[in-house]
Parts: sequence; C-alpha cells; structure tokens
Amino acid sequence: MKSKITVILSIVALIVLSSTAPLSAQNNKGFVKLFNGENWDGWHLKLKNGDDALAEKVYAIEDGMVHVFNDEFPDEYNLNKGENATHGLFYTNKNYSKYILRFEYKWGSKIANNFDEWQYDAGCYYHVFDDKIWPKGIEYQVRYNHITNKNHTGDFWAASTHLDWTSTADTSSFLLPKDGGINAGRKKNELYGYAKAKYNALNNKWNKCEVIVMGDKYTIHKLNGVIVNMGTNLSHSEGMIGFQSETAEIFYRNIEIKEFDEIIPIEEFVK
Repeated sequence: MKSKITVILSIVALIVLSSTAPLSAQNNKGFVKLFNGENWDGWHLKLKNGDDALAEKVYAIEDGMVHVFNDEFPDEYNLNKGENATHGLFYTNKNYSKYILRFEYKWGSKIANNFDEWQYDAGCYYHVFDDKIWPKGIEYQVRYNHITNKNHTGDFWAASTHLDWTSTADTSSFLLPKDGGINAGRKKNELYGYAKAKYNALNNKWNKCEVIVMGDKYTIHKLNGVIVNMGTNLSHSEGMIGFQSETAEIFYRNIEIKEFDEIIPIEEFVK
C-alpha cells in the first residue's frame, strides 16, 4: 500500500511541477542566441563611411556583449561636427519573418556624432530590405532625451515602409485597443509611439526589449515586459535585423530569437 501511495504522490507531484514550474522555462523555450557573444558569425558590419576596420572597433565584443564606443574612444567623439562617420549597424546575414526578438541594452557615458540633435540615440531595425546607412525597414527606437527627460525607447521609425499604428484618438501616443486605442491609419517615415520616462540614460540599468513580429500582419514592441507600441498591416513581411551605433555609448547583450512557422494570433500576446 505504501509503495502505491508513494507512486501516486510522485505522479501528482510531476503533474503539479509540469503545470507550474515550467512557466518561466516555457517563456524561454525555443529561443536561440542570435549573437553568440564571441564573434561576428552570421552578421555583417556597416558604417556610414564604409571603413570596415573602424567598424570592428565601434562594435567591440567584450564579455559576451557588444560595446559600442568602448574605452578606445574618447568621452566625446567627433561631436557635433556634421560628419557622423560612425553611424551604422551590425546586421544579420539572414532574413527573418515571424519571430520574437529579445535583447537588452544599457547606456554608457560617452557621446558622439550629432548628439546635440539626437541625444542618447541608437536602436534595433527589423524587416530591413536595404542595409545601407540608414537602412530601409522598421526601427524599434532606443533613445533617451535627457533634456526633456523623455525616453523614446519603443517608438517606431518606419523608414520607407508602412504600417497601421494603434493609438489614442488624438494620435498623440500609443494605446492598447482594450484601453480604447484605435487604428490611427497608415504611417511612414515618422517617429511615433509611447515610452516610459523612468527608463533613462542616467540610471545605468539594463533594459529588456522585445519585438514580436508576424510577417506583415502585426508588430508589437515591449519594454521591460510592458507593451509600449503596436502596428498592423505592415508593408513588408521579412528582412534582416540590425543594431545601431549612433550618438552615444551603448551595450547590447542577450540578443535572442524565437522563430515561428505560422502566424501566431495577436490575441496570444495582447490580452
């Protein structure tokens, strides 16, 4: 009898564990490293001035991270000279269509290029179909304006692409449909979105970003677990992924992706 009870209890325990413990593991299931933390396998680097050797210095690999404008660069680099030669991105060689992309970023203290116009500015491009500098695709903006104390991380920049934006009735900011958000119509080549000012350049913290994109059906931007932007009816369904060097020192790490064979309904992510 004791052995039967033990077996039954073991089965119950397994059922409980399988239904509760794997929740966090389930969130991580299927993700693979997009950047291996060691070298540029699967990627290519581009700067505005076309200098490949300089690109490998701008995008330094340190401790499994990408460190943009590392200790080889001065605290102020080519600041406000109008040259902006080190504007650029590191791009995947492969196109992606339906996936969840995750990465983390943290600002440093160095500033560069046209910082007077775009303070603490960088970003992540996806659905890139022309990898020139600047590329054609959709950007998950990574930016903090210390002058206005406004964080723009999660904003859209749709370069040579279109999408239908979800916003407040006056189109001043993003708003989820369940909270009254509407389809604000077709958007192209504009910055628009919503972001939380507390995630700024001065607190020296890591921020977690997600892009959930399903071909040309929809795209969702998340910042530290919160949906901060959303668009539907995209004009492009796939493309390369790239991360920017622009006006400030920045660290990128834990760049991971989970691909899907079929479209996952948006309701799975927007409750």
